[in-house]
Amino acid sequence: MTQTTTSPETHDPATDDGDRGPGLAARAVRALLTQRIVLLAALLVLVLVWMTLLDSGGYLTGAYDSDYLSAALVDAVPMCMLALAELVVIVSGRGGIDLSIGAIVSLAGMVFGFAYGRWGWSLLAAIVLTVLAGAALGAVNGLLVAYVRFPALIATLATYYAYKSLALVITDSKPISDTEVAELYSITRSVEIPVIGHDLPDVPLGVFTFLIPTVIVIWLLTARTTFGRRLFAIGTNDVAAEWSGLDVRKTRFTSYLLAGAIAGLVAVYISAQFASARPDAGTSGNGLALPAITIAVLGGVAITGGIGRVSGVVLATFLITWLNAGILLAFTGNDGTQYQLLALGVVLIFAALLNGVTQRRYGGSR
Repeated sequence: MTQTTTSPETHDPATDDGDRGPGLAARAVRALLTQRIVLLAALLVLVLVWMTLLDSGGYLTGAYDSDYLSAALVDAVPMCMLALAELVVIVSGRGGIDLSIGAIVSLAGMVFGFAYGRWGWSLLAAIVLTVLAGAALGAVNGLLVAYVRFPALIATLATYYAYKSLALVITDSKPISDTEVAELYSITRSVEIPVIGHDLPDVPLGVFTFLIPTVIVIWLLTARTTFGRRLFAIGTNDVAAEWSGLDVRKTRFTSYLLAGAIAGLVAVYISAQFASARPDAGTSGNGLALPAITIAVLGGVAITGGIGRVSGVVLATFLITWLNAGILLAFTGNDGTQYQLLALGVVLIFAALLNGVTQRRYGGSR
């Protein structure tokens, strides 16, 4: 009787990749495309390393160091806050966008200048009035978009012109630079972080008094409340949301009102930053609306609605702020500002294309 032996199963290393699923490179690409936080973190590191190398090579006109990066955050405060306002509006869907948000900053800033600088109101009362004024201006947008059903692009473009002209007319195109307003410049100064601050650069005070509270409130509203769930639902499919019993018009209206309230708060910060309430604070040059929209889209907010994260917007703000800061050091005179605009346009196209590719291939980003 012969004993048959079975040979051990042969091992083919070539089949390992199939057993383990996609390779490391494929997983890395998928993570970069589908997880916007990963992509933004990678781009942020790339920008910081690139600019640091240019600095060490003597190609920049100034030091691109931690002190410079920290000081640049003074401009990140209003940009991030307005980008969060755009997040709320764009997520609401149906082509949601707010082109008037810079003009709201200008007009609400005039309200603040009158209340605090000329009418003798207390700072708290003036801030409350300014935020309410911004909310009212945003409510006009919400009424036109949600109830009259104007396309958001047309409605907010019309109110942009209206608010911009009103801000100029009521002050005869002159800023309000009363002593009370001028002295508010101190709230934008840089301060030492408690406990660990002696080892770190000073940080603009507005990061703690304006930006962080706004980030927390918007995150709580969008991620931890029924309003946030309704907002994402109507942005994903407002017809299905309406059939589910959600008040689509009220939710969309509220998103524009909230965006206006944030713009009112930004108006207070910018008035302090400029030491005067300027009627063109949010509309001079290329205005504040387009950079805010760019940051929101780069941060992963889908222009079609229903997708967006606060953390993505915050990271995108740091990326754009520190990229712009480096560009200013790379070029002399007015060239730096022009190249900033070029970079902003390239980033917007990149973000829009990336959102489209991600949506088609993976069904959206996280």
